[in-house]
Amino acid sequence: MVNFQRKQRYGWEDLLTIMHLLRAPEGCPWDREQTHQSIRRNFLEETYEALDAIDRNDIPGMCEELGDVLLQVVFHSVMEEEQGRFTADDVVDGVAQKLVFRHTHVFGAAEAADSAQALEGWEAQKKKEKGFTSPADAVEAVPHTLPALWRAEKIVSRSVKAGFNWDSAAGALDKLDEETAELRQAVEAGQPVDSPHGIREELGDALFILCKIAQMSGVDPEDALHRACDKYQGRFRRVADAADRPLNAYTEAEKIALWEQAKEN
Repeated sequence: MVNFQRKQRYGWEDLLTIMHLLRAPEGCPWDREQTHQSIRRNFLEETYEALDAIDRNDIPGMCEELGDVLLQVVFHSVMEEEQGRFTADDVVDGVAQKLVFRHTHVFGAAEAADSAQALEGWEAQKKKEKGFTSPADAVEAVPHTLPALWRAEKIVSRSVKAGFNWDSAAGALDKLDEETAELRQAVEAGQPVDSPHGIREELGDALFILCKIAQMSGVDPEDALHRACDKYQGRFRRVADAADRPLNAYTEAEKIALWEQAKEN
């Protein structure tokens, strides 16, 4: 048993102490064995669980899940402290420095009459901080690890901020027609999916231009797709409930009829 005093309520320093004890030789074998890569997925899962609590307006759940996200931050920070590269305090200092530097309208002489001007100032300071000298720098800085729709949205948004845009969504719609036609050609050609101008490439192009249309229409593509998933699930439930035999026993025309009936209901 490690030397630790239990409390009715713990603080930031207590959390760090607990993590150090868990990683110590006399601590927990599982915690001691973990690396950045081994718990990488945990970070993602805890973040999504926190978002789920936010979406459900589950206040107790939000408090718990945000704590789990914080645990991941502490876990990774303590690993780096063990290597002598940085500490949890360095992480806190870094984000505090960033907030002060980017909010020049609060901590400096700049002014912001509304949120749009505040965001503009934030982006300008961010470019200075990151050393961006070309619009391409900001576009290339979008993380590859983001979900693909989200990554596409950010790439498109940063391109727009650089002045690269259609005059209206109609131009993007014309491009979608072009990409859809190329996707049809790829499907009908029957070539391997990874061939040049194959299904994967053309499908990716179509998805990307859809994200562009979403951006120009003020729609979050992730939200739009989630809503489509919800709608599909509801309709598929009605299809399954209406079926009197396994769905694979239905002809394509019969399946379409079931689907159309589900849409009407």
